Amino acid sequence: MSIELGQRIMMRRLDSFSMARRWLVSRVILLLGALLLPLNYSWADNGKLWVDSTSQEPLINLQLPSFAPIIDKLSPAVVNISTEGKETAPNSLRGGQPGFGLPNQPPDSPFEFFFQFPMPPQQPRSFSSLGSGFVIHPDGYIVTNNHVVDKASKIVVRFRDDKTEYDAKLIGKDPKTDLALVKVEAPKKLQSVVLGNSDSLQPGDWVIAIGNPFRLGHTVTVGIVSATSRKVGGPYDDFIQTDASINPGNSGGPLFNANGEVVGVNTAIYSPSVLGSSGFNVGIGFAIPINMVKGIMTQLHSSGKVMRGWLGVLIQPVSSDVAEAMGLSTAEGALVADVVDKSPAMEAGIKRGDVITKYDGRIVTENDDLPLMVADTQINKTVSVEVIRDKKPKIISVKIRELVEQDELDELAQGQESKLGLSVQDITPDLAKGLNLEDTNGVIVSQVVPESAAEKAGLRRGDIVLEVGGKPISSSEEFSKATKDVVSGKPMLLLVKRGDNTIFLTIKVE
Repeated sequence: MSIELGQRIMMRRLDSFSMARRWLVSRVILLLGALLLPLNYSWADNGKLWVDSTSQEPLINLQLPSFAPIIDKLSPAVVNISTEGKETAPNSLRGGQPGFGLPNQPPDSPFEFFFQFPMPPQQPRSFSSLGSGFVIHPDGYIVTNNHVVDKASKIVVRFRDDKTEYDAKLIGKDPKTDLALVKVEAPKKLQSVVLGNSDSLQPGDWVIAIGNPFRLGHTVTVGIVSATSRKVGGPYDDFIQTDASINPGNSGGPLFNANGEVVGVNTAIYSPSVLGSSGFNVGIGFAIPINMVKGIMTQLHSSGKVMRGWLGVLIQPVSSDVAEAMGLSTAEGALVADVVDKSPAMEAGIKRGDVITKYDGRIVTENDDLPLMVADTQINKTVSVEVIRDKKPKIISVKIRELVEQDELDELAQGQESKLGLSVQDITPDLAKGLNLEDTNGVIVSQVVPESAAEKAGLRRGDIVLEVGGKPISSSEEFSKATKDVVSGKPMLLLVKRGDNTIFLTIKVE
């Protein structure tokens, strides 16, 4: 027998032995499995294996707490909110095509984007939104987000265990904090929530969110407080950050603590576009602290709006470099970058370059602290403001006035436009320079509606209104206030500058 033939025979024998060994091992495993089969396993009549789990002990008993009893009590006070309405894109002079402005203007002229030809009126389009809310008072008062009910012509509220739909009435809203108060007329007293203390929250505390995400109805998610006092861009931001899942439809819903008390109103999520989509939870949600909500709801219930204090300063953070350059011991406070003309701050003597360190007895650690402090101040209250000026502390008394929000001015201006048929704008230094005006007194007419009272009075685009009813006008706000009480059929006298001439015109609303 050759060596090669012997090797082949040996390989075949090894293969045969391996196959035999594998066969024997498999049979042994099957036999052991049958012998070791637990006694509580048996064959059913249908030939399938079943398990009598009642005789088995749990592997581990962790005794984890359940939120089920709390949620069962809380859910009746949480509601689903859906809205309907129509909106029209504003017929604005801004945003037109470049080059449609006044002739012979440089490319960077402010008139490039302001004096545009009027856009054709657009047809109103229907919209709908969905969100959540919670009963704050048994008489039917419900808290939600402003963006849920904003511009809605119909607000419908649904409760978890009630198939009846309730039409809700908007009591008041506050766009700055994105809060709103609505009311339903229910046949009986409603179950309301218990308000907690959001100031006592700490990172790591359990929180529960209940809402109506993606129209799924009452949905419960649980997480922890990730952070408090989060600032995400707004002057009144003081958010609670949580990893409890919040998604579209959760807006306006309550954030409870482990005791079943409302500690926040779910409002927003962080959803980076790098994920390929937006509007979905990635574990970072934000809720408005309930301690802020309490004061706002009180004002909305009593007057339908929120009155905030106004100081009139533009501020920025005090960095370590700024602190060193200004000779400050710590990088704290709010650096005054500018002072608004005719504001309480200017009248009291606060100057650009001052560092505000205390406001009404409270320490200003970060510049973001100051707007919240001022907003919460009672109107016409005189407060002490401590500043650092020229490396020395100085105390200044300031009488706080009411802040007129821009959206209120816009609504007021729109109301006057519909009555009088014209739009006006402040004369900024850039506008004055572009029009070769010697001063910025008055307001400039930016648009005149055809066949309106303004057109019939002879007003033209580009006219400068200096006086209304004998009172000098220096801003669009003053113009709106001066014309808000216009009486139908009664002429109103305007002093208008047109070119080098000054003329009187009378405008009368029919």
